[in-house]
Amino acid sequence: MPSSSTAPTGDGAAPRQLPGDAEDPFTIHSDDSDDGGGDEDIDDIKGLVESERQGLVPQPSLHKTDNEPQVVQEEYVDAHHDDSEPPLTVRQAVKTYRKAIFWCLVTSACVIMEGYDMILIGNFFAYPTFAKKYGQFVDSHGQHQLSPAWQAILSNSSPVGCFIGTWLNGLLVPRHGQKRVLLGALASLTATIFLTFFAPNIVVLAVGEFLCGLPWGVFASSAPAYASELLPTALRVYLTSWTNMCFIVGQLIAAGVLAGLVHREDDWAFRIPFALQWVWPVLIFPALWFAPESPWHLVRTGRTSDARASLRRLQTGGSVDSTLRMIVRTNEQEMRSAGTAVATRYWDCFRGIERRRTEIACVAFAAQVLSGSPFAYNSTYFYQQIGLATQATYLLNTGGTVLSLAGTVVNWLFLMPRYGRRPIFLCGLCVMCTLLMSVGILSLVSQSAAVSIIQAALTIAWTFVFQLSVGQLGWALPAEVGSTRLRQKTVCLARNAYYAASITSNIVEAQLLNPSALDWKGGVGFFWGTSCLLVLVWGFFRLPETKDRSFEELDWLFTKHVPSRKFSTTRVPRNNKGVDFDGLSLQNESAYHRIEDTEMERLVASH
Repeated sequence: MPSSSTAPTGDGAAPRQLPGDAEDPFTIHSDDSDDGGGDEDIDDIKGLVESERQGLVPQPSLHKTDNEPQVVQEEYVDAHHDDSEPPLTVRQAVKTYRKAIFWCLVTSACVIMEGYDMILIGNFFAYPTFAKKYGQFVDSHGQHQLSPAWQAILSNSSPVGCFIGTWLNGLLVPRHGQKRVLLGALASLTATIFLTFFAPNIVVLAVGEFLCGLPWGVFASSAPAYASELLPTALRVYLTSWTNMCFIVGQLIAAGVLAGLVHREDDWAFRIPFALQWVWPVLIFPALWFAPESPWHLVRTGRTSDARASLRRLQTGGSVDSTLRMIVRTNEQEMRSAGTAVATRYWDCFRGIERRRTEIACVAFAAQVLSGSPFAYNSTYFYQQIGLATQATYLLNTGGTVLSLAGTVVNWLFLMPRYGRRPIFLCGLCVMCTLLMSVGILSLVSQSAAVSIIQAALTIAWTFVFQLSVGQLGWALPAEVGSTRLRQKTVCLARNAYYAASITSNIVEAQLLNPSALDWKGGVGFFWGTSCLLVLVWGFFRLPETKDRSFEELDWLFTKHVPSRKFSTTRVPRNNKGVDFDGLSLQNESAYHRIEDTEMERLVASH
């Protein structure tokens, strides 16, 4: 039977039972330790955790004299750092967490496969041999084309699989951890690739794409969550957005393969690109076998000793004890806020303050689609419909993907170190909306070859701006805004919002561009420009700033219902243990959001 745990209230009252005492989340499992520390190591952990339980709910100190009103006395430090996660420059963080960075790179490499396929299948529609194998001859164009219905089915087969795989990932990771789930997904992908490679007809190909989508959904939702839990604030955005870089690398490889094989006149023109997908599991599986599990997951499952061992494998010269204290404290605070220590459910993401966090994560990820990526990243088919030659379309597609890679690097080096997530995200949407509307306007002016080239150039420029802003931050924001106990499920829901938007947009895009349907050509820019504008309006009112905020600070900001536009200027109250969740932020009216006076009066009256 687990022992019951209590914590003092700090004012001499009777001990108060902690949430989840039916099964102590901090029970030490001596048989789980793999660091060779023995009983001495376990005793250290017990003392470490017990020290965090003392004064579990910090109480603000109130002072009153006969002539003075009661005032909440608080200690403030730099609003963007806490004593458990000391302020580090990027260079210092890289030096301390270089091993954690390596494991994040290994995990994120799984996403290369999804990026590879997402550009592969859409651009096969303009591939002569692929269209001849699976399509029908269209008299008006004098060549083979896939019907709009089959374009939609093939485009959506893997996203539907990804949707289900992502949902399953949110259920499996809290039980089994990131590492085991990723290894299982890699093994299953190796088998499902056979269906796409040997597909004798379009039905089998669609089934193969669906089954491949199941593990891809796991990769896309695990990589950013894993990175956000292994790294400090200074590196968090770089390695969560690195997932996007891997996505682009996959697209770049696919674009190069497609351009190199477009002249082949046999089935190997499209079978070779499918076969290359077997390379990634062979390379990644052995490396991932030795990866450490997330210390946050280990703490949440009561394996505190293993969490310490994991931190030792991730840090070089850092304070393992202080990092572990921060993880334990944040986990306990979120259990108190949720009122339970039991396993989390998807439904919890839509309750209380979590509803707002889930909304932000979902729209930020779906914004990658809603800002126009189905149009720009299936660009070879668009180029073909506006009259460009087949070879030119694939060369332009490769050039656009290279620019995407350049946009990511520019963002890392010059934008993210200087500016917050919110201004980069919103400014990117403004520019992309302008570019898309320009493509639409040009379609009304003329259908000449010169106009087609300008439209292609604007589309390539869109991909550059996209990767400067929404493309990267769409991966980083969901991994940051979710609470730590619900992070995996929040990222999974956000990624599924992306897939839902992608499935819908693929159906719409097929109807807009296909010559046997609406055949809008460049006019499709108006559709995606309007969609991009709507996301911009949402972002202005709802997207918060998360730059330089620890997870503890973000918990406080969401708990206190601070408006999204005030996140960057709100000062977070602190005590000697870290963020003071019972304290109130006293803020300058001109620069900071002021917590409602009624809450201050309630706190003072209660004492």
